[in-house]
Amino acid sequence: MKFNKKNLLALFLILFGGLLLFEKIGFNFGQNIFSFLIPFVVLGIGYLGIKNGKFIGWPLLIIGAFMVLGKFAGLFGIILAVGLILFGVHLLKKERRIE
Repeated sequence: MKFNKKNLLALFLILFGGLLLFEKIGFNFGQNIFSFLIPFVVLGIGYLGIKNGKFIGWPLLIIGAFMVLGKFAGLFGIILAVGLILFGVHLLKKERRIE
């Protein structure tokens, strides 16, 4: 089987449909996959709209970006907290060297 655009699209649709079917019959893969997939789809459609010169691309891109930020807000909070802790430790070590 040669891989061309049609075959890759068909395989993607089969995978997407299979995941949707598994979710509907009760097999969840940890988090809800589609709650993370939809923001990236909106982001991608917005990018394609901008690339093709359509006005609707910018609003979709902005909405998709806010959706992605909303999904990963907890992760960003953890990264921010670790960064603040590491920066505070760095400042304490720097102050000890001066004395």
